Amino acid sequence: MRVSVETLDPALTERLRLIRLVAFDFDGVFTDNAVYVNQDGTEAVRCVRSDGIGLQTLAALGVATVVISTETNPVVGARSRKLSLRCIQGCDDKLAALESVLAELGLTRGEAAFVGNDINDLECLKAVGLPIVVADAHDDVVAHAVYRTKTRGGHGAVREVCDLIAAVRR
Repeated sequence: MRVSVETLDPALTERLRLIRLVAFDFDGVFTDNAVYVNQDGTEAVRCVRSDGIGLQTLAALGVATVVISTETNPVVGARSRKLSLRCIQGCDDKLAALESVLAELGLTRGEAAFVGNDINDLECLKAVGLPIVVADAHDDVVAHAVYRTKTRGGHGAVREVCDLIAAVRR
């Protein structure tokens, strides 16, 4: 998805320029929120490969990234490793995890974006300078977002967010 900076709200553009960390939920953001369960109980999910190019772009710009997920699932860790993403999973308190990462990096909440899709993301969405939800996010979190992607979770929403941040820095 090509992003045109000229069409963005100036207030959003300014928030995007401040971002130094993007924290992502995994299920429903990197995935379409569906899970495939094999007869042996293992799970599989569907992700979009082009998200990786967007994440590489952020890394080249010096923007840190992290996945913060309540799930403890090998697929979350495996995908994060493949994308060279820091991954915090099995997280009961996403906000505490986010605060820990911010402190480690010496960043403020205003320098962070959080990308989520459901009510377990609400505290993080309320805490950051740039709360983002995917197009098909749960209704209960939509009102708390400054930006709602045009793309659904698992269909390139991660890439859209990355491209948006990159566009304001070109």
